[in-house]
Amino acid sequence: MSSDAATIASTEPAGTPGGATGQDWRPRAASLLGALVIWECAARLLASPVLPPASAVLAALIAMTASGEILGNLAISLGALTIGYAAAAVVGVGVGAAMGRFRPVEVILEPYLNALLASPALIYVPVLFTLFGATRLTQVGAVFLHTVFVITVTTQAGVRNTSPALVEMAAAFGATERQIFWKIRLPEAWPFVMTGLRIGVPLAVKGMVNGEMFIAFMGLGALVQTYGGRFEPDRVLAILVVLILVALAGTSLLDAVDRRIRRPA
Repeated sequence: MSSDAATIASTEPAGTPGGATGQDWRPRAASLLGALVIWECAARLLASPVLPPASAVLAALIAMTASGEILGNLAISLGALTIGYAAAAVVGVGVGAAMGRFRPVEVILEPYLNALLASPALIYVPVLFTLFGATRLTQVGAVFLHTVFVITVTTQAGVRNTSPALVEMAAAFGATERQIFWKIRLPEAWPFVMTGLRIGVPLAVKGMVNGEMFIAFMGLGALVQTYGGRFEPDRVLAILVVLILVALAGTSLLDAVDRRIRRPA
């Protein structure tokens, strides 16, 4: 029973996220280098005050890092990001699994889930600010609400699409509901779960920035607000680079965890 489920759960193509090969960094690095060259040339040709060259952004990033601005605020932002994302992962996977497994739960919760998914994410921050004020709870709550719904939906889809034949076969051999969940439903839903968790990383970063920009006194979002108000696009773009690197690092970490979990014994 467990070998059948493991076989199905490991059928994700090698080219998909989580099945990436070690050679993928070469075309990605070439693409990044090409984009930087185009950016540098275009900025110098246009000479626009709103589009600084890549070299100027890099210089601003180095200066802000050396002064401690980046690292100090990054530590604050990562704290809220980690707590909010972890809470969203636990709640999203748990609620999504319950919705996918139990039809009454799905019937009750799905209208609310669809309504919240359709709502603009920016409205969450003012609501949280009204409830919690300019506190860390607003930051964490913004990350949580930006992330939890997509994880819930993908987990629900994965559990709901479990092969009935495998479930019936396991039940015929006397497997309990708990064994069926851990040995069949969860392994089959795992690619869906990981997809939701990956999508949730950049959404969590957006939530973190939105929350910090609204309360505007700590974290990378506060730096964006400060330098945006001073019209210093090189520093704003430097912070954007840091945010992109945070999202990429989070996704890479999830991919490593995924490969570790699905590695054959």
